[in-house]
Amino acid sequence: MRPLVMSCGDPSGVGPEIALKAWRALQGEVPFVWLGDPAHLPEGAAVELLNGAGPGGGSGMPVLPMRFAAPARPGQPDPANADGVVAAIARGVDLAQAGAASGLVTCPINKAALKAGAGFGFPGHTEYLADLAGVEDVVMMLACAELRVVPVTIHIALAEVPRALSADKLERAIRITHAALRRDFGLDAPRLAVAGLNPHAGEGGLMGTEDAQLIAPVLDRLRLEGMQITGPLPADTMFHKAARARYDAAICMYHDQALIPIKTIDFAGGVNVTLGLPFIRSSPDHGTAYDIAGQGVADPSSLIAALRMAWQMAGRRA
Repeated sequence: MRPLVMSCGDPSGVGPEIALKAWRALQGEVPFVWLGDPAHLPEGAAVELLNGAGPGGGSGMPVLPMRFAAPARPGQPDPANADGVVAAIARGVDLAQAGAASGLVTCPINKAALKAGAGFGFPGHTEYLADLAGVEDVVMMLACAELRVVPVTIHIALAEVPRALSADKLERAIRITHAALRRDFGLDAPRLAVAGLNPHAGEGGLMGTEDAQLIAPVLDRLRLEGMQITGPLPADTMFHKAARARYDAAICMYHDQALIPIKTIDFAGGVNVTLGLPFIRSSPDHGTAYDIAGQGVADPSSLIAALRMAWQMAGRRA
């Protein structure tokens, strides 16, 4: 297996710091190569500059150097570095798709800075990676040891969710999740729980009709194919410990319905995984954390978990 590659993310955030901490924690366990400007790493960082994506065998963190336009000022995103951030992601995708890397792990980005400096026109990593890979149907999964969640709609306003939901979109999300749980997570017969859109899953139409008219027919059809699916379920009773034991992943209708429970259960250890890509991609489940950038106090737990998960997924595929 080839090492993973890690795109640097916003150099003004905690990405460079947690990358170095993760490398120190995972030496001998998960090999990876960092893509970015070595000058953006913490002062005194031991690095091994590479010409290719292969493991170097040196004593420092392996780095494929990419020169950025400006220095990194912790907590102060610089649009001048936007092109470099975007290029690091694209290079990571190229390496993963070419088989030179076992997967891609991405550090957090600032979408406003990327838009200002590079005209970045995507709501987030997920949509940009899908565009680079030339695929349309991708799913964002957030995972930790106790819970996996998949939002059917992602980075849109809450008011737009009912209009964005469709039977086809829901079915694609379920099928992609089901296939990934089998291929990448080693579950032969995944159990899925599907949340309703409305409070109490609509309560028989008293609180909305989408649950009965849109969601339920999709689930009925997939059950006939042999999928183990429960729902639509009231979201407020899906995430306590006993309920979580009855399923392998929860399909949710919108961003916060999925992310609030997992971040409450394991804020530091959650991992973002993009399903439906032709390569493995994971990332820490947090942002750039400008308020603590450059102070040496950033917690690398989520990035370490993302690296471990990507490596495990790559092993199952291999």
